[in-house]
Formats: sequence, structure tokens, C-alpha cells
Amino acid sequence: MIQRKKIAELIESNDFRSEVTIMGWVKTKRESKGGFSFLEINDGSTIKNIQVIAESTMANYTDEILKLTTGCSVIVKGILAESPGKGQKVEVQAIEVNVVGWTDPNTYPLQKKRHSFEYLRTIAHLRPRTNTFGAVARIRNAMSYAIHSFFHERGFLYLHSPIITGSNCEGAGDMFKVTTLNLQEIKNKGGTVDFTEDFFGKPANLTVSGQLEAEVYALALGNVYTFGPTFRAENSNTYRHLAEFWMVEPEMAFCDLKENIDLGEELIKSTLAYILTNCKDDIDFFNRFVDKNLISIIDTIINNDFERLTYTEAIEILLKARKQFEFSPTWGSDIQSEHERYLCDYFKRPVAVTDYPKEIKPFYMKVNKDNKTVKAMDILLPGIGEIIGGSQREDVYDTLLNRIKEASLDPADYWWYLDLRKHGTAIHSGFGLGFERLMQLVTGLANIRDVIPFPRTPKNLEF
Repeated sequence: MIQRKKIAELIESNDFRSEVTIMGWVKTKRESKGGFSFLEINDGSTIKNIQVIAESTMANYTDEILKLTTGCSVIVKGILAESPGKGQKVEVQAIEVNVVGWTDPNTYPLQKKRHSFEYLRTIAHLRPRTNTFGAVARIRNAMSYAIHSFFHERGFLYLHSPIITGSNCEGAGDMFKVTTLNLQEIKNKGGTVDFTEDFFGKPANLTVSGQLEAEVYALALGNVYTFGPTFRAENSNTYRHLAEFWMVEPEMAFCDLKENIDLGEELIKSTLAYILTNCKDDIDFFNRFVDKNLISIIDTIINNDFERLTYTEAIEILLKARKQFEFSPTWGSDIQSEHERYLCDYFKRPVAVTDYPKEIKPFYMKVNKDNKTVKAMDILLPGIGEIIGGSQREDVYDTLLNRIKEASLDPADYWWYLDLRKHGTAIHSGFGLGFERLMQLVTGLANIRDVIPFPRTPKNLEF
């Protein structure tokens, strides 16, 4: 196997005069009057290209090198040299340039110009080759690593919660069905669906959350977390919603609401600090070309305590606001995106809102002594809004049973969840962090479809 060198490593190297092999794609090519070609090569390991000097004396110079265009893949063997060019430390003086894959410049969808994000979504199989989406992929990778490291350093166990489930964590009807039945055949025969004949013998869905299963393991092992895909069948075509997205969901035994918020704040700050340090070139790119205040916003989040207030206090602030909201804030209604943004602007920092009315929150949240509110918490970030939603979980059997019934759910479907409250119940808490929304924060990208490799949205199942 050829021992390749990653461009990210070479551009920081001082090992001049060493022989190296790089593999990547041509970004640009231009000819010099001196009888050689400049090739800009990128292999995805960094947003930066490395310059390759190909002399006209090379055997395949006329037949191949001169015909190279943007998008062609090559393997280059050459000598690493100090570059006299401005803005670059090193270059490769080619010994061999072998063309692996050609592309027709007349049909290649990525031209040497800026393309709209809307257009790039239509060619999601090629958009990772652009600077923007290469940077998104590297940051997404680094942030995943940072999150796993955060929990492992604190003794959490990583739990693989099921993708297919028979229960609904959120108590809503926005779930994707999973079935092996031929529904078209049933429809043609004018019949009704008999789920006892289905694979699982009952209705099955794609999960909206790994929370309930994580609670099972938290109440045996202490602190656990899940990090995986979740699914919502909401017919919502907005810049904030996806049908498939990734969630980070820790669950902690013997943990109250305050400690839950503390962990959420710590997780956000730790992850952002890691990205600033380890993805500097990519963050600088987004700070230059997407949001010139990006680094400043991230620094503000890292270096300030999160404001904490109750839902009731938040509504009072919103009612006093000298601003015309599209949705009028009222006690008992949910806090809308415009309200979340206003609260972050009001305090000039992230905000944690607690103690929401129980009628607007799911059945599993701990009911407060006032019997009107629950020990819920949402963490709001500037420019993003809600990034974390969580709560202290209801640990009293009778209260949980009543809440399930109030939500018009069948207690029989949650017998095992209720059973946890019979056998060694304990105060416990957890939350869900929307991974793609955190990606939006660190990239400044406005549309959530641009921070996930292949967005799944209503009427869109390409790639």
C-alpha cells in the first residue's frame, strides 16, 4: 500500500527535501510562462490546499497534466519544499502526477465560483468537495469526538438505545411507522391493517428519543448517555427542522434539576472550547465568509455564566418588552422562537428557563409542589434559541401514572417505565441536546439542512 501523507500534516511540516505522496482532487490549475503547471490539490483533511509544481518535462505533461481540470483525482509523488509563494509555507515539486479519475469540465456541477446553498443541496453527493461543506464535515466530526470525550471523562457510559420502538416518548402523533406489511395490497383489498400480522405483532415506530431507555440504565448504572439519530414525522419545511436528526441525551441518577442545568451548561462550553482550539482554520473560514461575529458569539457563550430564570419570570419579561411579537406571550402557552431570541438578547448571554406549565410539557417531567408546573428546563443560545430541553424526571409511581393518563396514552404501553418507580426509584434527570442546532451555532449557517450530510425533509429523500 502506498504510504500517503495528509495535506493537513504536510502544510505544517518542516521536513523539507523529503519524498512524499499525496492523494486528492484538483481544485484549480494554471500554467506558468516558464513551462510548468501549478496544481492546487485538496484531500479533505484541511480547508487549505497544497500547491504542486509539475514541470513540462514530465512524461505525461502534454497528454494528461495539461488536460487536468477542477474535480479530477490524482496521486502525486514529489519532494516537499519550502514555498517562495505568498501565503503558503510549503509546496510539492512533482516527480510523478498520476491521474486516477477524470471529470468533464463542461458537465462538472462545481465550477470555480460561489454556488448557492439551495443549489448545493441538489448535488449533496458533490457538495463535500466545496470549502463550506468540507469544513462542516470536519467540524461535525470534531464535535462528535468532543461530546464523547466530555462524557467519558466524567464516567458516563455510552448506551446504544433502540432505533425501532413501540412507545412514544413525547406523547405526540408525529412518528414514522415501521412495517413489513404490504400496505398497498391491504388498501387495494379494502381491508384494515392488522398489526398482529406485522413483524413485531404490534405497531412499531422510529424513535423520537432514546430517553426512556436511557432512564432504565441510569437507574441501574448511574450516569449514561445516548448519541444517535432520532426521527420526527412533522410536515415542517422550515430552516430549523429535519425529519432525521441527531440527539445527545444524558440521563443521571440521583441528579436534580439544578445539577441537570449545570451539566448542560458545562457540555456546551466544553464542546465549543474544543472546536475553537481544534478546528481553527474551519472556524476562521466561517467567521470570514458566513458570520463575521461568529467567534465573538462563541467566546461570549464560553466565558459567561448562563442566566437562569423561571418560565413565569420569562413571561413577565416578554410582556413588558417594547416589541411587537408575532405570537403574543401568555402564561400557559409555549415560548416561541422569537421569544427565545429576545430573552438571549435581553440578557446578552445564554438563558436557562425552568418550571414550565405542566400542560405544555410531556408526561415524564417531575410535577412541582404547586401542581401547576413541572421541573423542566430549556437552555437557549443567542441566534439559535432552544438547544437543550430536559427535566427532572417524575419518580413517583402514582403521579406518573396519572400524567400518562392525562396525556391520553395507554399505561399498558409504559408498564416497564412505570415499573421502574416501584423498584428502587430515585431522583433522576436528563436532557436532549440537538446536535445539528449546535452545528448551526459553530458554523453560523442559517439553515439546518446545511449542517447534516444528507438532510431528510418533507418530500425530500434524495441520496
